[in-house]
Amino acid sequence: MSESPLRIGNASGFYGDRFSAVREMLEGGRLDVLTGDYLAELTMLILGRDRMKDPNTGYAKTFLKQMEQCLGLALDKKVKVVVNAGGLNPAGLATALRELNGKLGLKARIAHVEGDDLSGSTDELGLGAPLTANAYLGGWGIAECLRAGADVVVTGRVTDASLVVGPAAAHFGWKRDDWDQLAGAMVAGHVLECGTQATGGNYSFFKEVDVRRPGFPLADLFADGSSVISKHEGTGGAVTVDTVLAQLVYEITGARYAGPDATARFDSIQLSPDGKDRVRITGVKGEPPPPTVKVCLNNLGGYKNEATFILVGLDIEEKARLIREQLEVALTRKPKEAHWTLVRTDREDAATEEQAAAFLRVVVKDPDPKLVGRSFSGAAVELALGSYPGFTMTAPPSDGAPYGVYTPAYVDAKRVPHVAVLPDETRVDIAPTGQSLALAPVEAPALPETPVEGPTRRVPLGRVVAARSGDKGGMANIGVWARTDEAWRWLVRTLTAEKVKELLPEAAAFPVERHVFPKLRGLNFVIDGILGEGVSSSTRFDPQGKALGEWLRSRHIDVPEALLREGEG
Repeated sequence: MSESPLRIGNASGFYGDRFSAVREMLEGGRLDVLTGDYLAELTMLILGRDRMKDPNTGYAKTFLKQMEQCLGLALDKKVKVVVNAGGLNPAGLATALRELNGKLGLKARIAHVEGDDLSGSTDELGLGAPLTANAYLGGWGIAECLRAGADVVVTGRVTDASLVVGPAAAHFGWKRDDWDQLAGAMVAGHVLECGTQATGGNYSFFKEVDVRRPGFPLADLFADGSSVISKHEGTGGAVTVDTVLAQLVYEITGARYAGPDATARFDSIQLSPDGKDRVRITGVKGEPPPPTVKVCLNNLGGYKNEATFILVGLDIEEKARLIREQLEVALTRKPKEAHWTLVRTDREDAATEEQAAAFLRVVVKDPDPKLVGRSFSGAAVELALGSYPGFTMTAPPSDGAPYGVYTPAYVDAKRVPHVAVLPDETRVDIAPTGQSLALAPVEAPALPETPVEGPTRRVPLGRVVAARSGDKGGMANIGVWARTDEAWRWLVRTLTAEKVKELLPEAAAFPVERHVFPKLRGLNFVIDGILGEGVSSSTRFDPQGKALGEWLRSRHIDVPEALLREGEG
């Protein structure tokens, strides 16, 4: 057990993030633990398809290449490395790391965590026959590996925050029921998990920050569960209350942020500046985790293809109608689904050809790859000389590609194995954390009593608020927050769930939940079903909902002139 702070840095927010970040973090300054998040719901599908071709794969190969360059550096600097790059095959990645270790002449102690892969027991668990079935494990297996002296710990599907919870629990000697401390580490882990999104990346007010090459984030964790978010000195981007808050409201649901280690109360979080590029997180309250563990199920849903026609100049609507009628006739065997979207980007009397162009996009889906392959794209191209004037497309014909269907499921935590495989290959079973069957309902927060009054002006919502959005399977999450108390008093009374449906007509057909976080001056909206069956199967223009928040900010609304001071946004 230690009372000294633990400095944890992140070097990856997704499979494909900046390759050089591992070296940058190791060389950039003091560090105790380096984490990396390589998994997303879509990534599990990609790795599942890899494993179908070769059962020895199924892990993030990029991480192995990064360790080839940086494992010796990590050992020299006594930095522990904890990543979920094991994907569907953490044992396979651990074996590959041991082989690399010997090849490099190093003596790194390699451990891994397994048990999340439930594909061998889906029938008895009532999960059907998915391509992949992975439970979200917690951080105690990681902690066990670190306590046994591991230098590198690779896992499969653990919660993103567990990459921080595990090292913190091992370092501070926390007990299984230290709910506040564990919840504090969960919050710090949530801030770190998406890398540069905490240091100015994807930030609404990006014009205020130099984000040409933002640095990756750090968290100094303390024994009481509090933390300070920062970045290495001299790196790009910025760490401010707002950049940290932007990540806090990203892809969450309500006030309770549940994981297998604890439940963090996001309505208890307090942020405060702590010097240049430093933000302190305090006040986090924790509760026991739920009795079930979330399971990510991926199935092959069928095959998908698309074509985009460029329509230029006059009669855009009539040109779109013509090509649609022609293609529907040309397809003698029609795909099961066809989704058409006309995007009117054209301008009248345009000065350039691009400004005169609109786009007609059709996405087709079918269980039979032949119906969405060359027979579809070929039929589209064959119309080139006998259709609307100026016929052209954005891309040549292509074959259809398989898509996956993501489904969340929940399994009794006691039925999910959790095994720490230590550096000496000893296997240690990790018992599930004691869980709560029922928690008291979250009390509705009191709304500010004094609304902002006075004359209003119709302007984009983003003049006074920031936002960040993303996906959770078929749900989209939009976090919105105000930067002043005055703007918050107006925002919380103005931006209701019904108002969001009005401003975002594409959301009108779906249930929208609103959650209020007064201590963050923030709101979170969950739009259930707008992303269909998940990113891989979605036919939306923005399949992950990443830009929904910016669309919302661009919509015009009546804002009190008192909030439109220079520099407000």
